[in-house]
Amino acid sequence: MAEIESDIAVLRSAKSAASHAAFSILNLDTLTDRLSRGEVTLPQLLRYRWQHTQHDAVALREKDRGIWQRYSWGHYYNTVCRVALGLRALGVRATDRVAIASENCPEWYYADLGAESIGAVAVGVYPTNPWVELQYIVRHCEAKVVFTGDQEQTDKVLDALAQGDGLPKLEHIVCIDMKGMNGCSDERLLSFDALLKLGDKFLEENPLASGELDASIDAGMPDDDCIYVYTSGTTGPPKGAMISHRNIVYSAYAYAEACEQIGRRFEAVGYLPLCHIAERCFSMVMQLVLGGCVNFAESIDTVASDVRDIAPTFFIGVPRIYEKLQQGFLFKLEESGSFQRWTFHKVMKLGRALSDRRQASVSPPSLRDRILFSLLYWLMFRNIHRYMGLNRSYHRLCAGAAVSPEMLRFFDIIGLPLSQGYGLTESGGVAFLQRPTHRRIGAAGTALRGVDWRLADDGEILIRSPGIFKGYYRDEKATQDTISPDGWLITGDIVEVLDDGEIMIVDRKKAIIITSGGKNIAPSEIEHALTDSPFLREAIVVGEARKFLGALIQIDFDTVGRWARERGLAYTTFKSLTQLPEVKELVDGIVSNVNSKFARVENIRRFVLLEKELDHDDGELTATQKVRRSIINTKFAKELVEIYGE
Repeated sequence: MAEIESDIAVLRSAKSAASHAAFSILNLDTLTDRLSRGEVTLPQLLRYRWQHTQHDAVALREKDRGIWQRYSWGHYYNTVCRVALGLRALGVRATDRVAIASENCPEWYYADLGAESIGAVAVGVYPTNPWVELQYIVRHCEAKVVFTGDQEQTDKVLDALAQGDGLPKLEHIVCIDMKGMNGCSDERLLSFDALLKLGDKFLEENPLASGELDASIDAGMPDDDCIYVYTSGTTGPPKGAMISHRNIVYSAYAYAEACEQIGRRFEAVGYLPLCHIAERCFSMVMQLVLGGCVNFAESIDTVASDVRDIAPTFFIGVPRIYEKLQQGFLFKLEESGSFQRWTFHKVMKLGRALSDRRQASVSPPSLRDRILFSLLYWLMFRNIHRYMGLNRSYHRLCAGAAVSPEMLRFFDIIGLPLSQGYGLTESGGVAFLQRPTHRRIGAAGTALRGVDWRLADDGEILIRSPGIFKGYYRDEKATQDTISPDGWLITGDIVEVLDDGEIMIVDRKKAIIITSGGKNIAPSEIEHALTDSPFLREAIVVGEARKFLGALIQIDFDTVGRWARERGLAYTTFKSLTQLPEVKELVDGIVSNVNSKFARVENIRRFVLLEKELDHDDGELTATQKVRRSIINTKFAKELVEIYGE
């Protein structure tokens, strides 16, 4: 009861303070214009949504032990205010950094926006980062407070404090889930609930604190630092990209315009790491821009079932999630009767012909094709949509990693076309996006409103827009190397422009392989072709200064394991599976098929099957599951000897 009364007291106090001139700054008449130019801060948007939405309307849902818990906009705003006042009580001030190391949860939002409400900067840390990487980020950004999700994340912070030079600027650790922490005596540690009570006490002892918090929110400027996003560090230590409120609000609103989302119900499932620019922009910020509801998946392993529960209207997925949705359906199909399987293959054959015609033409489908698709939809595709939980979705983005064209084609055939886009952390998120009129498989769309772009002589794309970041924190040289004096972002990506105006990404400029014969080869296209196979999880093409190309290949343990069991092949571990001659023969066939699609100089002459799965903890992958190419020559020296005999 005391906690409820405290909630009501804060709400009433904030409501009273917000009723005067502060709210005249942002209203229904000015909202659209402010959003389109990014001239508003995230805390100002949260306060606006609280003011203009029923306080008991659902803003957030969290799945806990299989049950969806609901949190209203009133609870959302109130808790953010309590966190902000708690941080004030801990001594956090404007421009201080507050780090967050946690899995996705509502408390992530509360901590992020609570820090920003008092002018501090939120810094996300991947929950998969080992303590060494956490230490680097927290020390580099000079965080004063760290929010941790649970005992595991707290232990990493404690290890980082105890090892090496420690974390000299860190003063407090706020743990969200204190389970297992009873034995910890570190005086810097307090629970999330204790922080909320500290905020309540601060308000009780300082009656003007609520008005001061409102004034702090009002004082926020669009070009103030909002968040720092540390890059994945594929070629060196992570760099802290300084993202302003303008950068991320503009990017979210321009994206919403491009996918015709404005005025529609926004219902999303949040599961990608919130420290990544994509999840931050297209769940938390998009919700503040449009209203609606964000649903936190129980875990990455339950995303498919959580999507079926929610049936989101807006869905952002990495290729692996869409592959799981596709494979889950296909595995279910295998368990059905022979007539259902026969019908499916016949319907897919007809659907592929329709998809081929859509891909080959820039004109709308003919009346005949529309009628045929409608028949296929009611016959089968509608049930597939419902099984996947995407039957209400009107926009689906697939981004973040290499995408199989065949997987994209599958979703296009069944009437759930996936949009692809192009953007970087440094561009504030997506800068190019596919629309219904421009959705060539393998392309990355056309520029969003406000994005200027041009190609350098070598094909590198340069971008300029309100989404371009402010620079790298404490790294002036890297900033100058990335942003030209006249504001162009030097992306490092080589692109081609297609006949329909879309861009297609060729590869990272640094990734281009130059063979000993002087041939320039883009490895990603070959790698994508290899991982089109459901049997291959990763492919790393090598050959810099060599006579021919080779490849380090990681099989997909689940798919190849299923294939082996169906053939009665015995194995016990990942390594023993890769050592089966039949598996080597399977992969050899895949490589030969891919080679037939490329010029001879681009053929893989020799390959090695990796005997373990690539792992972030072993330094082989970044936190975003990208291969660290800088360590290939040392980490895989033995495998390179097998390929090149040196």
